[in-house]
Amino acid sequence: MDEFSYLSVLITIILGLGITQLMTGLGWLIVSRESVRLYSPTVAWIGLLLIFHILTWWTMFGLRNYREWNFLAFLIVLLQPIVLYLLSALILSNLTDLKANYYANARWFFSLLVLLFCVSLLKDLALFGRFPEKTNLAAHVIFMVLGTAAIGTQREWYHKLLVPMSVVLIGAYIAALFARLH
Repeated sequence: MDEFSYLSVLITIILGLGITQLMTGLGWLIVSRESVRLYSPTVAWIGLLLIFHILTWWTMFGLRNYREWNFLAFLIVLLQPIVLYLLSALILSNLTDLKANYYANARWFFSLLVLLFCVSLLKDLALFGRFPEKTNLAAHVIFMVLGTAAIGTQREWYHKLLVPMSVVLIGAYIAALFARLH
């Protein structure tokens, strides 16, 4: 077993826990649909977080040929699935009133989201000594700017507008950079 195969087990376990958190919450929402006040941004972020989890797992394949592993680099790589798990726990921490839960946790959620993209950039810096190429870097910066704005406002119109903007951005990001496994 090579180093990455060994290290990717823990990455996959943490990603699996986050996906389990999201799918369990989504299943509960479906079962309890009569008694739950749904809130569209919450439901959309469940879907987006699922995509982020899958995309993280997908892109980790690109590290299969990396051979300079050290403990610090691995911790930085591991931070990405850890932050994703925490995001999954926050988005579904109160399953009775999704709108109240969303705004109660919005600052924490979007702070963690910004941290997620910072960790992703830090990962490239720690492993390869450079930031990712321009398109990838630009997408990270856009997500960080949108997330930072969401930290600073509780305005519902912004949070509702953020969802379609995020869907378009992540769709374009995947199409441009990660549609095929490399």
